[in-house]
Amino acid sequence: MQDKPSDKERPVPLSGKGSAKGARTSKDAPDAAFDQWLQNGLHSMFDDVTNEPIPEALLRLIEQDRQK
Repeated sequence: MQDKPSDKERPVPLSGKGSAKGARTSKDAPDAAFDQWLQNGLHSMFDDVTNEPIPEALLRLIEQDRQK
């Protein structure tokens, strides 16, 4: 059984929301910068795709599966 991770080892949500206990420290600043860079890059690459309408055929398949 593994030990429970310390506050320093726990991941911090990208949204920046959370308690002060889980807040990043100055030594984590490069991680925060990387997280922001990655989030911005992923949004710029995939926002157009995620905003496309879902094809009717796919919606029908999902609905058929729900009814099973």
